[in-house]
Amino acid sequence: MTQTITVIRGDGIGPEIMDATLRVLDSMSLGLQYEFADAGLVALEKHGELLPQSTLDSIRTNRIALKSPLTTPVGEGFSSINVELRKRFDLYANVRPAKSFPNTKSRFPMGVDLITVRENTEGAYIGEGQSLSEDGETALLQQRVTRRGSERIVRYAFELARRVGRKKVTVVHKANILKSTSGLFLRTARTVAQEYPDIECNEMIVDNCCMQLVMKPEQFDILVTTNLFGDILSDLCAGLVGGLGLAPGANIGTDAAIFEAVHGTAPDIAGQGKANPCALLLGAAQMLDHLAMPEQAERLRAAIIATLEARDSLTPDLGGDGNTSSFADAIMRRL
Repeated sequence: MTQTITVIRGDGIGPEIMDATLRVLDSMSLGLQYEFADAGLVALEKHGELLPQSTLDSIRTNRIALKSPLTTPVGEGFSSINVELRKRFDLYANVRPAKSFPNTKSRFPMGVDLITVRENTEGAYIGEGQSLSEDGETALLQQRVTRRGSERIVRYAFELARRVGRKKVTVVHKANILKSTSGLFLRTARTVAQEYPDIECNEMIVDNCCMQLVMKPEQFDILVTTNLFGDILSDLCAGLVGGLGLAPGANIGTDAAIFEAVHGTAPDIAGQGKANPCALLLGAAQMLDHLAMPEQAERLRAAIIATLEARDSLTPDLGGDGNTSSFADAIMRRL
């Protein structure tokens, strides 16, 4: 069997880490075929728009995409290409694992293994109803949270826990103050949790959760929360394990899924071969899980870990003197 995936090479360091990732995937003989599509600055230069219809059509047809980081220029089109993609394809679940890896710059060596499940299509992060008064002194933002949106993301978190053998889901909220929006999310989560008696459920106010993550991250298993809180918490969790260079992300919907590195385009090192491809490689492993290839996904993760342990060919951000291509070569040798 073959599977065609839409590949968006991205901006800045995007093409370098994508090329390295595709070389690794090809070496695994997975039957993957690639349909390349443009978005971001490259698309703006080639097609005159940030997110061409041809790219949207490709994702809609293939239902799976692997994406490098994109640049959304200030004053051009969408406030965020990533947000627009999530809205267009109703990619309601953002899944961000944070796991300690050997020989990384982490304050918690081998002590963190958690997943943030973030609602991806509602809430303050979407930026609905923004307005500024005529005198420029008052700004307003509308925040929309629905029972349907809350229910499906919480259910996704519990189903994920069952599927991957996790034992606890922590519902993160601010219902003590945001009684309407966060309150609705929390009440809905409590109702859904009753359907999963085999999974422990606890609740935590978001500010306390931030403190607890820094003090004792090993107490967490799966976090589920609303969009803005999830954006902040998932980056905090990445910081616990060495930074965004080791942080993959999956955007999951009913009809499509997009897998990515969650870091930026790093234009300051673009074209120099210094970029760390780990985040995109780990995103590719999430993609393989989604494509019902769990053994291959674990094989890829094991090769990444073995390469980090050996410390040969690591990129400069990981303390090595290798480059993007040699790092990929080292991973392929261990597959």
